[in-house]
Amino acid sequence: MAEHVEHSHHSVLDAFNPLHNRLNWLLLAVPLTLYFEYQHNVEMTFLFSMIAIMPLAFLMGHATEEIALRAGENLGGLLNATFGNAVEIIIAGLAIWTAAHHADQAEVMIQLVQASLIGSILGNLLLVLGLALLWGGYKHQTQSFNQEALSMNGSLLLLAVLALIIPAAAHHTGSSAVDQDILDLSRYASIVLLLMYGFSLFFQFKTHSHLFDVSSEAEEKEEPKMTTKDAWILLILATVLVGWMAEVLVHSVDAAAEGWGLPTLFIGVILLPFFGNAAEHFTAVLVAGKDKMDLSLAIAIGSSVQIAVFVAPLMVLFAWVMGVGLSLEFGILETAATFMAVLVANFILNDGKTNWLEGVMLLACYIILALSFFEV
Repeated sequence: MAEHVEHSHHSVLDAFNPLHNRLNWLLLAVPLTLYFEYQHNVEMTFLFSMIAIMPLAFLMGHATEEIALRAGENLGGLLNATFGNAVEIIIAGLAIWTAAHHADQAEVMIQLVQASLIGSILGNLLLVLGLALLWGGYKHQTQSFNQEALSMNGSLLLLAVLALIIPAAAHHTGSSAVDQDILDLSRYASIVLLLMYGFSLFFQFKTHSHLFDVSSEAEEKEEPKMTTKDAWILLILATVLVGWMAEVLVHSVDAAAEGWGLPTLFIGVILLPFFGNAAEHFTAVLVAGKDKMDLSLAIAIGSSVQIAVFVAPLMVLFAWVMGVGLSLEFGILETAATFMAVLVANFILNDGKTNWLEGVMLLACYIILALSFFEV
């Protein structure tokens, strides 16, 4: 059937228009990044490249949603799952590429990859979910959600934490395992996690899709606002710009951390995920305020699952191909923080209901962990 294009459809230029979306004003950070890079001001280059990723990530998400609306429910869900954490994949991938070609930066780049992945999981589980529960609980005294769908995601997160704990335990408990053994374990475990992620997608979109259907929460069927061609152009353009800004960011992070006196671990765990996922975070909080908790939890918990069971193992295997020794041994502090975050989130959500105080608890956990990464 021919695609029906209405006069109200937006063009690619409209998507960048700050009058249509105020977040687009932050796109001014792109030329500012280039200016400060030309001036060799590393700290400001890093700052503005990090800010620029925020609106560009939103544009990637917008383009993906437009394509998904025309692609059908199953393919649309897969597209959202694939591009939902594209910023993390691009930053981590560039850092691994840098480590492979610049041996003197390998240690810092590996730490940046591990920190940004852990930070994305913690940010989604504690910060985003906490803000969503707080805002939703402020608007509505008690909110309920689909416990069956959440239970599967919670179990997947615990499985991923298991894959993080074993290498960390082997490394820190006087085991006879050497670095190569931990690397091999991490790589094989990553293959298992990716297979598990594939099975979970099949479960979610094919055999048990009714458990994850949040269409009942939708106010009305959303219609595409862009043509398929324009949506793909926007997606490719935004992805290229994100890659460009991420490359600048990755190469300036070490000098910026030294210049500001901030631990690289803090930048990777707290700052990068915050700016990279800001648009997605805002959406999760906004829909929670509209009492659409299934959708809000699907964004917050779903993103954590994607990072833990898809992106992290994918990066380990990519590093393997590139000859970089990236393992799932993320450090005892990072592993303990992830384990506790998953545990706290599962406990808080195990009754199928939420309120604002539970949101405050999650935010308190996030603040304590952020302080620990800053001070330790």
